[in-house]
Order: sequence, then structure tokens, then C-alpha cells
Amino acid sequence: MAWFKRKTKGIQTSTEEKKDTPEGLWHKTPTGKIIDTEELEKNFYVSPEDGFHLRIGSQEYFKILFDGKFKEIDKNLKSKDPLKFSDKKTYKQRTKEAKDKSGLKDAIRVAIGKSHGKDVVIACMDFSYIGGSMGSVVGEKISRAIDIAIKKKIPLIIISKSGGARMMEGALSLMQMAKTSAKLAQLSNHKIPYVSLCTDPTTGGTTASFAMLGDINISEPGALIGFAGPRVVKDTTGKELPEGFQTSEFLLDHGFLDFISSRLELKNKINLYFDLVLNKPLRSY
Repeated sequence: MAWFKRKTKGIQTSTEEKKDTPEGLWHKTPTGKIIDTEELEKNFYVSPEDGFHLRIGSQEYFKILFDGKFKEIDKNLKSKDPLKFSDKKTYKQRTKEAKDKSGLKDAIRVAIGKSHGKDVVIACMDFSYIGGSMGSVVGEKISRAIDIAIKKKIPLIIISKSGGARMMEGALSLMQMAKTSAKLAQLSNHKIPYVSLCTDPTTGGTTASFAMLGDINISEPGALIGFAGPRVVKDTTGKELPEGFQTSEFLLDHGFLDFISSRLELKNKINLYFDLVLNKPLRSY
């Protein structure tokens, strides 16, 4: 029975030299499905087993919506510290840590490029930078994105992913709600289409301003969208809340959204809408 016995040691690796499987090769969804990370990336970070949409950032959305090339606008814009805010950490410390962690200068990026051959401006928030909080840079970048859309007469897409106003900037953060709303009114006066995409999560002052002011408001499946948290709403109204009342599906049923789109169909559906409102020949995407 020699074939059951190893005659030579051959190549062997000591226990100390053996390496574990690298992290990040597999992903487990909330429903317990295990997916290969490379497959997940090819599927736009949507689980092929159960349709679960993972949170992604601006770089991934730009890759999904633009045809390939795009030009980032005002990428070096960053917040100052006018209030000299300090709690357990100073505001400067928080922004430095957020930059080191995310590689971003602030919670939003703006880019211009083509989507199915059409010139578009996309402003996309990043939750990885201080929870996607809305500060003065977010308001300013959105305003500049609107100015570009007006100047070039091209559609605007804003992708919201935010925990709300940035408390470290106080009233300056709250002012961005009025600022962005006023700029969107200018965009509307020029009859330039604006699509608002609400992703998980879209909350606070973001929801109370530009995120709900689109000519068409859309969302991804299962996204959390609301102003205040469930506990605050319950304490304020004194009523029991329906289950899932802040999900995109609930908001669609109650008229707050126009439609929900899978990330896999997002680019095609947005461009079909642009064709309709711009009175262009409808194409099959």
C-alpha cells in the first residue's frame, strides 16, 4: 500500500510560514449569502443572489454612470474651521482623520463627462467622509455643479448619501439647505433636468433640501431615507410608526419617490428619462 505513504518530504511549509486567506476575497450579505468580491464588483456591488445593494462611494458611481472618462471639478476644495469647533477632538483633527481614512477632501465629489453619449454633471456624496455630512463645501460644490449645468445646458444628477448637517460647522451647515435649494430653482428656471438619486442612507438636512427637489426623485432598493430617526419621529408625533416607514419602498408607495431602480439598470433608466424630457428620439439602452 505504498501509494498511501509519502516517500519523500517534497515541498512543505512550516506552520509559522503559512498564510491565512487574504481578507476581502469574499463578502457576506445580511441575508447570509457569500459572494466572491471580484464577482460583486463586476455586478456593481449588487449581490446576484438576493439583490442586496452594498454601500459604495463616488468613484464607483462615476464608473457606473459615466461612459468611461470624466473630469473632476474643484477637487481640492476643503472646509475651513470658522467656529474653531472642539469637542473630544478639534474639527481640524476630524477632517484630517477623515481625509486619511477615505482619501477624500470632503463628503462630495463633482465630475463632468458623458453618459450614453450625453454630457452630464454628477455630484456624488461619500458616506466614508464624516458620515457624508453636509457642510459648506458640500453646498458650494453642488452650487458650482449647478452653475456648470446652466452654463453648458446639460443635465444634473445628484447622488445623496448623508447623515445630515455637519454639526462642527453649526449654522453655516444649515445655510447650505437654503443655498442649494435656491440654486436648484435657478436650474429649473433654465429648464434643465435634474435627477436626484437617494441612496442608503439619505437623512437629515440633505433630505430636507436638494435630495427631494429633483424633477424626478429616484432611489435604490432598500435605501434608508428620512429626516429624523424613528425614535425622534415617534416622540414628536406620539404615534406608533408603521414598519419600514423610512425605506425607499415605503416612500414609493406613499408618493415621495418616482421610481426605484436597481443599480444594474440605473444608467439606462436615467438616460431614458433625459431622452423623454429633452424631447430626443428614444433609444433602446
